[in-house]
Amino acid sequence: MTPNFYRLIAAQFFSSLADNALLIVTMALLEFKGMPGWWAPLLKFFFTVSYVVLAPWIGPLADGMPKSRLMAWMNLSKVIGLVALMWGFHPLAAFAVIGFGAAGYAPAKYGLITELVPADKLVLANSWLEVSVVCSVLIGAILGGVLISPLFAPAAQTIEQVLGSLHIAWGEPTPLRAALLAVLGLYLMASVINVFIEGSGKVYGHQRLHVVLAIRNFWFDNRKLWLDKEGGLSLAATTIFWGAGATVQFAVLKWASDQLGLPLSQAAYLQAAVAVGVVVGAAYAGRRVALSQAKHMLWSGVGLGGLLVFISQVSSVAWAIPVLLLAGAMGGLLVVPLNALLQHRGCALLSAGRSIAVQGYNENLSVLLMLGVYAGLLKLNLAISTVMVIYGVAIALAIGVLIRRAKV
Repeated sequence: MTPNFYRLIAAQFFSSLADNALLIVTMALLEFKGMPGWWAPLLKFFFTVSYVVLAPWIGPLADGMPKSRLMAWMNLSKVIGLVALMWGFHPLAAFAVIGFGAAGYAPAKYGLITELVPADKLVLANSWLEVSVVCSVLIGAILGGVLISPLFAPAAQTIEQVLGSLHIAWGEPTPLRAALLAVLGLYLMASVINVFIEGSGKVYGHQRLHVVLAIRNFWFDNRKLWLDKEGGLSLAATTIFWGAGATVQFAVLKWASDQLGLPLSQAAYLQAAVAVGVVVGAAYAGRRVALSQAKHMLWSGVGLGGLLVFISQVSSVAWAIPVLLLAGAMGGLLVVPLNALLQHRGCALLSAGRSIAVQGYNENLSVLLMLGVYAGLLKLNLAISTVMVIYGVAIALAIGVLIRRAKV
């Protein structure tokens, strides 16, 4: 792996770190403003909308310009969304703007990896990428918890005093605006690293962004990838994983609050336990699982579903941590090899940008649907343990169907 590859990993790490810390801080902001608990998953819902709505255009856009430059522009969009949030913009609308930046960032970073790394190194490259993504979730959850906890209060007070002495007006006066400023610093750091990323120089000619033509071409690409034997299998598996993973992210926070009695700042640390497990599973898969063996890792998806059912009955932190670690490891073992297989087939059948756009569309449509169902179940006042059982059984059954189709 070249230094350029590691710069790409670092840039996406800090951008994703900011995304995850911001989620925790904004959830605390919703609580401060007295908004109902079922609004929290709607933050992720609005963040994800752009992935689905703009899918026909972000692939050609990533293919039609240097991907490192697109990453820089999309990171700027995140900065704009956060600044708007700091100045009192509605949290859901601000997350839609930030999600727009993330939607454009995704095909650029994944597409650049497929251009910089040969096929026989894709599983390893994906291991690096997924470990960095999950580390950003892990550290982001911890950082978000710290930023809304009393630990950050002295630093927040100092920031307020310094900027006040400079007579700088810098946002809506809430107890969390210093925390939001800290997250802004992470986005700016990602922007600086982006400047030093050298693109592959590969551009797929002039990409037309005509509305009707783009939609028609996108659905042709979507159908082509789904109908491919290995492409369709891996796309189905990653679609299930990311939809469930986004939901579990919120479910773990609510479960820790309702069943373990932890405040949001401490519940975020338990969410981080899942991320540690994913790092371990992803690292193992990157080193030990060849691309030709990717389909065999579907069995870990069944294990993940079963563990969610078990977790729903846990009532102590001592049991919660190891079980969450194991659940995360199952997720890492599933997603890294199947994601590498999907990228390999997608790049062969379509192009880097177009295949990532199709992947992002399906995975994030799954996120929208599962988060919508999750928010609806909470609004119906179902116990979080019941909700986790429903999702665990559904994941295990869905992956089981894929295993039967793949005959592994």
